[in-house]
Amino acid sequence: MRRRLIYHGRVQGVGFRYTVRSIARRHAVIGWVKNLPEGTVELVVEAEAAEMAGFLADVAARFEGHIDSTDDLSPGDEPLSGFSIRH
Repeated sequence: MRRRLIYHGRVQGVGFRYTVRSIARRHAVIGWVKNLPEGTVELVVEAEAAEMAGFLADVAARFEGHIDSTDDLSPGDEPLSGFSIRH
């Protein structure tokens, strides 16, 4: 399964991308994370359903109080490998 999420809130300047990459390394997920110009963060992630749920729960728990809302968008179909921070 693949998801594309946009995180709103205090998600830039708090180590969000680097922490998400660290969390990704503890889960069997692939994808990327990127700051967007409007102050949000975009995450594209692919994994089996249970692994995805655990990964996203860990991200939400780590940034509780920073994430105000999350948009779930169409994930697209670009090839993914590994997990990276995009600029």
